[in-house]
Amino acid sequence: MKKTVLFVCSFILLVSFKTLNNNLKTKSYNGFTSIRIDTLFEEKISIRAITIDKNKIWYGGDNSRYGYYDLDKNEKFEEHIYRDTLKLEFRSIAQTSKNVYLLSIANPALLYQISKKTQKVKLVYKEIHEKVFYDSMQFWNDNEGIAVGDPTEDTFSIIITRDGGETWTKVLSDKLPTNANGEAAFAASNSNIVIKGNDTWIVSGGKKARVFYSPDKGKTWKTAETPIVQGKEMTGIFTADFYDSKQGFIAGGDYEFPNNKNGNKAFTKDGGKTWELIGQNMGFGYASCIQYVPGGNGREIICVGSEGIQYSQNGGENWTQLSTDTKLFTIRFLNKNTAIAAGYNKVIRIHLK
Repeated sequence: MKKTVLFVCSFILLVSFKTLNNNLKTKSYNGFTSIRIDTLFEEKISIRAITIDKNKIWYGGDNSRYGYYDLDKNEKFEEHIYRDTLKLEFRSIAQTSKNVYLLSIANPALLYQISKKTQKVKLVYKEIHEKVFYDSMQFWNDNEGIAVGDPTEDTFSIIITRDGGETWTKVLSDKLPTNANGEAAFAASNSNIVIKGNDTWIVSGGKKARVFYSPDKGKTWKTAETPIVQGKEMTGIFTADFYDSKQGFIAGGDYEFPNNKNGNKAFTKDGGKTWELIGQNMGFGYASCIQYVPGGNGREIICVGSEGIQYSQNGGENWTQLSTDTKLFTIRFLNKNTAIAAGYNKVIRIHLK
C-alpha cells in the first residue's frame, strides 16, 4: 500500500512537473512587444537601398551619394559618384564578397562597382533610353547577379551578369513574359527581387500586380496572378520576401491612399504559384518594405511603411505597431533580434524585445 501511494504521488509530481515545464516553454516566447532604437547617423539624405556586409551597413542614397556605416568603429564613410552634372539616385544595391554594386534610377541608368578593399569605383553598365528606370538588384552568388527595371519595350528590363559583375547583358524581350500595358515595378526599398538558391521572384505593380518566377537564375520565367490591389499607376506590389523556397509574402497597396488596409497583403505556401490575401483591415496600409524575421519559421514578419514599424507573429494575419515612425523606407536583419532600417534623413539600428 505504501509503495502504491508513493508511486501515485511520484506520478502526480512527474505529471505536474512536465505540465509546468511545458507551460513555461509555451510562455517563454510571445513574440516581440517593444523595440529600442539606436540612431546610427542623421543627415539630409534619402536612403532606400541597404545591404549588410558583416560589420558594415552599405547604403545608396540620393544626390550621387553612397557609403557605409561601420558598426564596430561607430564611424560613417560617405562618398559621391560624380557623372557630369547628374544628380544620381541609387535605389538598388547588391554585393559579392569583393564588391558592392550601385544602380541609379532614371535615364541614363548607371551601374557602378565599388571595391570593398580599395574603394575604387568603376562603371560596369550604362543604358540610355527615355523610359529606362531600374528598381532593384540582387546576386545569386559571387558570379551571377540580376537587376530589374521598368519596361522600355513590352517586357521588364532585366540585366544579368555571369562574370562577377564585370559585364552585364540585357535579356532580350522574346525571352521574357510580356508585361501588361502600365505594368512596371517600384523602386521603394530594393525588395522587388527575392532570391533563394536558384529560385528568383520579381514583383510588379501599376495596372497589374503579378509575380514573375524563374527556377534557373533568370534563364526562363513564368508569371502568377495575385489578388493585390491593382489597376492604377501607383497601386500594386511594392515589396516582397520569401522565408524559403515555398513560403513568401508580398505587400504594397495604393500609394495615393496609404491608409487603405484592404487588398495590400498576400502570402503563398507553394513557391508563388498561388497567392491569398491576409490581414484585411489589419496592421498597415501602404507598405514600403517587408522582411521575414530570421528563425521565425515563416510566421514572423516586419514591415515599414505608412503605419510605422509593424510586426506580425502569425504570418501576417494580425499586426502590432512597434513604432509610429513613417519615415523609414527599407529594413534588413542582422540577426533575429536586431535590424537595420533606413529612410528619410537617417539610418537606425532596431533592437527587438
